[in-house]
Amino acid sequence: MKYVNRVVSGLLVAAASMVIAMGAHAQSGMSGSGFSLYAPGSSYIGLNVGQSDFSLGNGIGVFPSDQKDTAYSLTAGSYFHPNFGLEVGYTDFGKATRGGGETEAMGFNVSLIGRLPLSPQFNLLGKVGTTYGRTEVSSRPGSGITGGNENGFGVSYGVGAEYSFTPQVSGVVQYDEHALKFAGTGRDRISATTVGLRYRF
Repeated sequence: MKYVNRVVSGLLVAAASMVIAMGAHAQSGMSGSGFSLYAPGSSYIGLNVGQSDFSLGNGIGVFPSDQKDTAYSLTAGSYFHPNFGLEVGYTDFGKATRGGGETEAMGFNVSLIGRLPLSPQFNLLGKVGTTYGRTEVSSRPGSGITGGNENGFGVSYGVGAEYSFTPQVSGVVQYDEHALKFAGTGRDRISATTVGLRYRF
């Protein structure tokens, strides 16, 4: 899909720009203390994979339905405070089978992020922001589901946890929710539960 390719390309350019802009200011002496891992000016890139959940109705009739699929996300963030920063990301929520057709969703997200260190290696994570989503719905006549494409901004938020294996590499577990527009239903919730890795610089 050309639109998806453009968004992914844009995210990669944004991530590369962030690396160039912030890398020169990132702290080179990351020791292992909680605050030094995310000192002001430090940045990260991440990749997460997991499961999406389309919280949508299945219409009427005997058409098969499956509201879960594989989701993946690419993120890039930078901290302006030991506990707060900004993050941009792209998420592909996959496809759900509904009404004899498919419902597909993806989104580009910008969020304010925060962390609560519980130990030098373990952090609780949170974020709130907005997602520009694009959805495509196809269905069969008589299914009670309206087909079509929608796009626009919606509120998003997430919670998670992070464990640092080294000063540069950590594992994360996250749960994120996004309010996206869908044809015929207005705005509905779609979530993703994922695990992944971050690289800090």
